[in-house]
Amino acid sequence: GTVHHGMPENLLRPAYEPEGYLAFLGRITQEKGPDKAIRIARAAGYRLRIAAKVPRGENQFFLREVKPLVDGSEVEFIGEVDDRSKAPFLQNATALLFPIDWPEPFGLVMIEAMACGTPVIATPQGSVPEIIEDGVTGFLVKTEAEAIEALGRVGQLDRRRVRHEFERRFTSRRMAEDYLRAYAQCRRS
Repeated sequence: GTVHHGMPENLLRPAYEPEGYLAFLGRITQEKGPDKAIRIARAAGYRLRIAAKVPRGENQFFLREVKPLVDGSEVEFIGEVDDRSKAPFLQNATALLFPIDWPEPFGLVMIEAMACGTPVIATPQGSVPEIIEDGVTGFLVKTEAEAIEALGRVGQLDRRRVRHEFERRFTSRRMAEDYLRAYAQCRRS
């Protein structure tokens, strides 16, 4: 069976009054799509805050494709965030942009955003469609144009429902229960 990752239910708390910016959280690599996130945010008229690590092997990509687009006001690069500053970063975002271009095995940042009540706008690569319920916890989009359109509807999503879906599907307790079920099924086989 498949057991999705889980995290402590109260590690990240929800907030229901976003501050009007979009968040990008992860690594600065081409496959994670920070350049796409910038284009999407700008076209949709949102400020974008990027909290990300620049891996050594990605310095050229960062310098060539991302840094020239960072202006410090509409697009802000804040670097890596620790667990304590991750909470307000995600809680206060209108949405998390997750425009990946690779078969993401899980993407923990998606459930971190959901724990904060923050919807996720993501491309349906890898496990993403297993995590994000289109129209409930965010929107699954195939193109930048679809992402821009989805941001026009993001206010229709219920941030309390996003948090509820995290609690229902992605807590540590749920993960442990799923492992127990899987082990019990193996024992019966």
